[in-house]
Amino acid sequence: MIFLLVLLPATGLTIAGYFVLYLSSRTEGTLRTFGRYLGFWAFTLAGLLILAALFAAAHFGHHGMFAAHGGYCPWHGEREEAWEGRSQGGPRGPAAPAPPAGPGDAEAPGPATPPAR
Repeated sequence: MIFLLVLLPATGLTIAGYFVLYLSSRTEGTLRTFGRYLGFWAFTLAGLLILAALFAAAHFGHHGMFAAHGGYCPWHGEREEAWEGRSQGGPRGPAAPAPPAGPGDAEAPGPATPPAR
C-alpha cells in the first residue's frame, strides 16, 4: 500500500523535472545550468522515493500475505527472545568466573616440583 501512495509524489517530481529541463533548455547562461541541475535533482528525489517505498514495504511490519495464519518471519522470534531476556532481569551470557583463591582459603597449593632434566 505504501508503494502505491509514493507513486503520486514520485510522478509529480518526475513531471516537474521534465518541466524544469524543458524551461532550462530555452534559457541561456547560468540559469540553464541551474535548471539542468534542478531537473536532475527532481529525478533523483523521485528515484529515492521509489527506493524508500520498496524498503518500507519490505521491512516495516509486513509479515506477508499469510501472517495471520502462522506465516514465517525470520526476525519475529529474535525480537521475542530479546524481549523475554529483558523481562527476566539479567543478561543471558556465560556465568561469571569464580573469584581467585585468597590467602585464607582452605586449599593451599602443593609443593612445586623441580623441573625434570
